[in-house]
Amino acid sequence: MKNAGTAASAVATGSVADAPDVARPADPTPQGVGGAPAAQHPDGSTRHTVARLLLERGPVTAAEVAEELGLSPAAVRRHLDALVAEGEACTRDAPRRGRRGRGRPAKLFLLTEAGRARFGHAYDDLAVAALRFLAEHAGEEAVRAFAERRIGALVDRHRAAVTARRGPDERAKALATALTREGYAASARRVGMGEQLCQHHCPVAHVAAQFPQLCEAETAAFAELLGTHVQRLATIARGDAACTTHVPLGEIPATDGAEGTDAPEATDHPTCPEPTADGAPQEAGTTARIPAHDPIAGGRGHRDLPAGSSHQREGEPA
Repeated sequence: MKNAGTAASAVATGSVADAPDVARPADPTPQGVGGAPAAQHPDGSTRHTVARLLLERGPVTAAEVAEELGLSPAAVRRHLDALVAEGEACTRDAPRRGRRGRGRPAKLFLLTEAGRARFGHAYDDLAVAALRFLAEHAGEEAVRAFAERRIGALVDRHRAAVTARRGPDERAKALATALTREGYAASARRVGMGEQLCQHHCPVAHVAAQFPQLCEAETAAFAELLGTHVQRLATIARGDAACTTHVPLGEIPATDGAEGTDAPEATDHPTCPEPTADGAPQEAGTTARIPAHDPIAGGRGHRDLPAGSSHQREGEPA
């Protein structure tokens, strides 16, 4: 009775923030949409349930939410105010019916785009389906052309800032900054005789797991932008903790049959620490597929990779 009195007093005085989550005595169990028991959010609150009701029934008033979920108006108002403060919900005035009376019009609550993101999207599945359709009706080359155009547009937005730097090492750092701005959470650090570019997040990892052309096009674009051959050591799409690209700083032999610069092994760690010094080859499956052609420094086009190149994976035929 004490809690019920506190809630009633809070509603009367407008002190909503201090009112506890108290259900009305007639129906103390929070109900979900359609009368089913309301699913509790992992943190023990009903905020997730309130947000779901806005998703399925919005725009609705606070009184309607309280009635549907069997919660006190004070508790519902607290959760709605929190969703609005976090940018996950917004309000608008309810349309008036009949003659205009005294007082403010009732507020309607509905989710924002950020609030809808709480319940996930199927964009990855849509992208996979679209690329699969493209492959079936236009061939694998069409998928590769799409991948090249996509990463090409991203690279072109930052080309001037990256190419203004001198040397592959400085360009790798500038590229990491550019990728971070695009949502890849990238970093670059010196490892042995090269620079190690790490992308700790990949917005298209789920799609790239089924269409490695995305990774291949990205690797080729990095090589062209940095002005040197590069080697992809690991990818999130293949189950690694980060997408790791080795950027050698030494001279790259251009003659057929010449051995490429040895790249260090990438370790499965989100911070891309310095790899072990034993130089052991990676296990099969940990290296992203590398394009059959690789841009040459200075924009001189493409060349076939020679046998023994550092782009060749362990166990792959020459």
